[in-house]
Parts: sequence; structure tokens; C-alpha cells
Amino acid sequence: MPEQDAGIADVAQLVRRAAKGDHWAWERLVDQYARLIWAMTRDFKLVESDAADVFQATWLRLLENIDRLEQPARVGSWLAATARHECLRCLSARKKVMLVHDDVTLKDDAVYEPEIDERLLSEERAQAVRDALSRLPWRWRRLVEMLMADPPVPYTEISDQLGLPVGSIGPTRGRCLERLRLLLQAS
Repeated sequence: MPEQDAGIADVAQLVRRAAKGDHWAWERLVDQYARLIWAMTRDFKLVESDAADVFQATWLRLLENIDRLEQPARVGSWLAATARHECLRCLSARKKVMLVHDDVTLKDDAVYEPEIDERLLSEERAQAVRDALSRLPWRWRRLVEMLMADPPVPYTEISDQLGLPVGSIGPTRGRCLERLRLLLQAS
């Protein structure tokens, strides 16, 4: 068997073993393809926290789909495509569009002052969020505060302060926001 074909067989075997729960095989896959995923996040010029989320989400997608891969030997291509989709999803979530006719419109208009009712509703919503946050565990509350800081605290600093591995910050944030959403819906 030529050396290249042996490498393909090895990758396919690693994928099959990882699908069966072999921790060593997972580590080999991560060692082999981590740089590919990080390179994809650099190509999309993602900030560190978004890049870490994409990295984590890509491996999570593989975990969810590893037993359904039609061509296990092409897991590298699958990971690259998945990382690309996750990068695009991350970027689209960050897009903010402001439609304006021209710069004069912004300069000539008086500063917008919300109506009293709007301010009251806004203050009520803000209070509801503060109340819901206060019902979260301290660690989650602190995580939200650090992530919502302007500018956001880097994942490495969050990891040091909260004792969380960098790779678990994104999923923990997701669980925290889901709990917060449920608390807000209940109130």
C-alpha cells in the first residue's frame, strides 16, 4: 500500500475509533486537524473569542455527526467545510446594518429622545434582565458580566478568573444565556 493510501486508511481508522468513543483517537484527530480549523478562523479574521467558539462548535459538530460520515478518510475536508460554515454563522450574527440616506441626515436631525413610555418600557426590561441575572449562579453571572464588558474580557482572562477551561467558555455561555432566556420568559 503506498504511503499516501496508508495515511488515508489511518485517518479513516481514527474516525471509526473516535466514533466508538476512543479518547486516544479523538486526541489524534484534534492534534492533526486543530491547525486547519484555527487557520480557517484566521482567514475570516475572527476575534479570539469568536475563533474559540468556532473551534469548539466545529468539534462539537463532528462529535454529533461522526457516526454518519460517509467518507471517514475525508474528515479533514468535512472539518474545513464545517469550520467555514461556523465562521460565516458567527459573522452573520455580528452584522448590524444601519440604513441612512446620506451623512447630512445624521448631522441635521435633532438627537432622538425616546418618548416617556419607551423609556419606562426600556427601564422595565433592563430591570427584568437584572433580576433574572441575579437568579443565576454567581459564576455564570460573572461570566456574562465579563463577556458583556466593553471591550469583552479575553477568554484567557475569563479562564484564569473563573477557573474554566478556555474551550468550555462558549458552551457555558450558551447554557447561561438559555437559562437567562427561560427566566425572562417566566417573568
